[in-house]
Amino acid sequence: MTESKGDDWQQGINEFLHYLEVARQLSPHTLSNYRRDLEKFSAYCQHNTIADPALVHSADVRQWVAQLHRGGLAGPSLQRALSALRSFYKYRARNGEKNNPALGIQAPKSAKKLPKALDADNMQQLLAIDGDDWLSLRDRAILELFYSSGLRLSELVNLNQQDIDLSKALVTVTGKGNKMRALPIGSFAIKALRDWFSVRADAKPVDNAVFLSKQGRRLGQRSIQQRLKKHSVQQGVNQSVHPHMLRHSFASHILESSSDLRAVQELLGHANISTTQVYTHLDFQHLAKVYDKAHPRANRKTSKVDN
Repeated sequence: MTESKGDDWQQGINEFLHYLEVARQLSPHTLSNYRRDLEKFSAYCQHNTIADPALVHSADVRQWVAQLHRGGLAGPSLQRALSALRSFYKYRARNGEKNNPALGIQAPKSAKKLPKALDADNMQQLLAIDGDDWLSLRDRAILELFYSSGLRLSELVNLNQQDIDLSKALVTVTGKGNKMRALPIGSFAIKALRDWFSVRADAKPVDNAVFLSKQGRRLGQRSIQQRLKKHSVQQGVNQSVHPHMLRHSFASHILESSSDLRAVQELLGHANISTTQVYTHLDFQHLAKVYDKAHPRANRKTSKVDN
């Protein structure tokens, strides 16, 4: 019986996946991803009459990646497919095959999505929560502290009472990599926190968390997300607001006023300033809008050139 031209590919893929399952003990989910990516490449090669994995060249891999990219596959998915292909050929090298056509080939980078931020008016609208009941005081303190100090959701949830010094207007947070940083607290947030601390004990706290549920336990991330969503609807903010949006708003508003990227990096607790630089794009968007409104020759609809 004549072997089909896909037998070399299928046998090679099956042997490789068996090795990953037995020797590397990878999860079924990871194995499934490897199989899908490798079978896609196998189909591409067979369509182009490359029946043997040993005959693949780097140009073939580049063309495959370009085809997937044109088809809308994002950068991370392309990078994962290339990683699977490199691992496949690395495994084959154990049996003496020297060819690894995926080496040195990088996936096209996806366009980086800009973080969404509320403008100053929408932020003021969101923070204007009415009411002096227990929940309103707690939620107002949460929102004010988020926006005042640019905290991550996890940082806010993990705050304990000793982490806040209202007399010095400072909050100490433990960020990624267990790195601690001290951040200033604005006057509105200080007032909101004082109001909250005046009623916090009503929940009969069972731990030292700053923000509590009605049962006196540390308030969880999901609860804060739900409360923020509820308030954004009640306050008439016409977009879906999540905790990280308050952090983005904090960063972009500080940058708009100061243009001090290094200071924003320190306040946000970014290890690398390249992470912070995304906010320069937000700042440019703001400046572009100001330019369009203010410059006499920026508005094409109203600016006319005499003949």
